[in-house]
Order: sequence, then structure tokens, then C-alpha cells
Amino acid sequence: MNKKLISPSILTADFSNLQAICELINQSEADWIHLDVMDGVFVPNISFGFPVIKAVKKHCKKPLDVHIMIIHPEKYVQRFAEAGAGILTFHYEAAEHPAEIIEQIHAAGMKAGITINPDIPVKVLEPFIEKVDMVLLMSVFAGYGGQKFIEETYQRINELQSIIQQKNPSCLLEVDGGINLENAPKLFAQGVDVLVVGNTVFNSNQPLEIIHQLKTIA
Repeated sequence: MNKKLISPSILTADFSNLQAICELINQSEADWIHLDVMDGVFVPNISFGFPVIKAVKKHCKKPLDVHIMIIHPEKYVQRFAEAGAGILTFHYEAAEHPAEIIEQIHAAGMKAGITINPDIPVKVLEPFIEKVDMVLLMSVFAGYGGQKFIEETYQRINELQSIIQQKNPSCLLEVDGGINLENAPKLFAQGVDVLVVGNTVFNSNQPLEIIHQLKTIA
């Protein structure tokens, strides 16, 4: 049975008051907080780095779900651990030796996740499913918040679920990009464990209520 976890992404939140964002997440029924780290090289955007992660860790009581969209992720694993990441997810496309990075992440005391963009075949992840704690399936192209959900994601979920059930049934499946109150029920019904939700939460006048609705989807 899927976990039905909610991981609000602060990428679209108001960064002028980071502490308030963290306190909102603390008060909410959210399970994790999602942090998108972009380097302007692997993706055409730059977000934030270690100082922001450390600040979030200081104020947020929920586990830090960190998605890194950076080249040479192996160079920074230990620093993400020291900054407070609980789960570190890197891109298959950005890694020369994914299996070694997974080992690095575990050795640093974090849970390991691997992810791919929508144009990468799901089957490339098959050799790594046994080794990771989570697979993040991007339902938009990494790099920007506020994009529209790509409908082909549903078929990709089915394909990935088949591999997970064969190789590592305890591996969590997370989906990120364009998630809202309309498609969230279908995603959970397909067996997705974790939904990353940005605009739907932080562009709402009632973010706590939105998170509650997402958590209580039948």
C-alpha cells in the first residue's frame, strides 16, 4: 500500500521570510519539505545552495527532501549531509557513476533517491532500483516551478511500478511537477507514495487547507 506522503516544494514560496515558510510547514500535515537545488548548468536556472538548506533545517521540523539538479553531484554529497538533507535525490543524466553516488549518499547517513527527466526512458533506472530508497519521476522538465503536468507520466508510473515491485518493493515512488488537487487522487491511486506540490500550496490563500485536502484524498 502506498504511503501517501506530501512534500511541499518551497521553490515557488516567498523567500523573503524563510522562517515563516518553515513554520507553515511545521504546522501543516505535510510529511517532508522539498528543496530544489539548481546550478544553472544542468538546468537553465539557479535556485539556492547550502546556506538556505541550513536555514531551513534550523527552523523546519520535517525531514528535508532535497532534489539536486546539478552536474558532478558526487562532489557535494557530504556537504548536503552536513547541511541537513535527510533524503538526497540526484539526476541519472548528471551522473557518470550513479551506483557510486548512491553508495556515497548512504555512507553520509542520508536516504538515496535517483531521478530522470520526462524524456529519459524509465528502463535506465532498472540497475539502480535495488540500491535506492526512492525514485523521483519528474512529471515536468526539471528547472522551473509552475509547469503543466505531462500526461504521459501515468504510463511511465506504470512502467516504473513494475520494475520496483520486481526489484525493491520497499522503494518509494515520488512524482514532482504540475501536481494539483485534480491529478493528485489519480497519482495516489496509481501507487505513487510521495507527491511534491509547489504552486498548488504556496499560491493558495489557504495553504494549510490545501495540504490537508491532499493528505486526506481517498
